[in-house]
Amino acid sequence: MLVKPDVRSSPLALTVLGMLAGGPLHPYAIQSRMKAWGKDRVVNVGQRANLYKAIERLRAAGLIAIRTTERDQRFPERTVYELTEEGWRVGREWLTEVLATPRNEFPEFPAALSFIFGLTPAGALAALDRRAEQLRASLAEHDRELHDASGPPRLFLLETEYLRTVAAAECEWVEGIVNELKAGELTWNYDEFAEIAKPFTPPD
Repeated sequence: MLVKPDVRSSPLALTVLGMLAGGPLHPYAIQSRMKAWGKDRVVNVGQRANLYKAIERLRAAGLIAIRTTERDQRFPERTVYELTEEGWRVGREWLTEVLATPRNEFPEFPAALSFIFGLTPAGALAALDRRAEQLRASLAEHDRELHDASGPPRLFLLETEYLRTVAAAECEWVEGIVNELKAGELTWNYDEFAEIAKPFTPPD
């Protein structure tokens, strides 16, 4: 009996299944549509090689299948994929699980905060001030998209609403830390922490 390889849910795999739910597509069209629909804000599609790897894993697991191969002298040969019945079922299972279950996704920012003492208070202030500025720019961009009368219906902007809410909360918190650093309410002695952070050498 042939055992199909196991494939786990990931943002990219879930997005590929979601894109193919609308009909057969080749990888370039999948990537282009993801960017056109703003999915690149929530899914990393910068490297097409990663997309091809995800597609191959989904195909090997029987969640998608080759529909046809397009041949045109103007373009390289393109393989068109479609969703299988198993892909429909698994895609809905993944979607339900991800929506229902919070997970610790280990983002970089909290990890960096846990070592903020590696900078001087002035250095940390400068870095967080830049972050706050970028967060304010992101909020403005989200607001433009959400209030664009010619944009898509709200149902297709829920991830933008979520990103704006998260960015607003983060911006408020970062601005608070920036203000504490400026006022000297949050401070530390860099030299003391540098001494503590030196590698520990166990005794012989």
